[in-house]
Amino acid sequence: MATDALTPARTARLHRARLALPLVLLALLAPAGCDAAGGDPLDPTAADVAEDADPDAGAMGGVKPPCPFTAAQVSEIVGQSMRDDGNCLFGDGKGVASLGVTTASPAAGKMTYEYQYDQAGKQYEKVVDLDRGEQGYLAVKDISGEAVLIDGKGTYTVTISSFGGGTAGNEKILRRALDAIPA
Repeated sequence: MATDALTPARTARLHRARLALPLVLLALLAPAGCDAAGGDPLDPTAADVAEDADPDAGAMGGVKPPCPFTAAQVSEIVGQSMRDDGNCLFGDGKGVASLGVTTASPAAGKMTYEYQYDQAGKQYEKVVDLDRGEQGYLAVKDISGEAVLIDGKGTYTVTISSFGGGTAGNEKILRRALDAIPA
């Protein structure tokens, strides 16, 4: 009768896998017991402080600005009715066209700017530097676009998709959106 004996190499791999799984789970679950304020995770007042704190404020040296637009403003910018889908994301209600804004502190934006700019050059047909703010660019192609603006108040990344205006139309929408962000 033949048996499926484990080779020494296979046995070693199984032991390492058995040891690694608890370590991975511990690494994933350990941060859940800690709060941003560094206090007692069971203290409800510490949780309130952590929820109110801006994660960008301490480590990134600044304040994350709020969403700069309402659904009515976005509707005016893009020239069609848009609704607020939450988290500074606006959609046409049909699941087609969208405009979203991600905000961060100026310091956080500066840390990722070069990478974003490099990726935009690979993803979009046209990338141009902005003459507004401390740093910024606008990138477009036929069905989508993005713009990044870093100024003293924060970093704004505006993304659009599926408005049907082609490269030129997407550039116009992004420029109107950037112009509507308070200076």
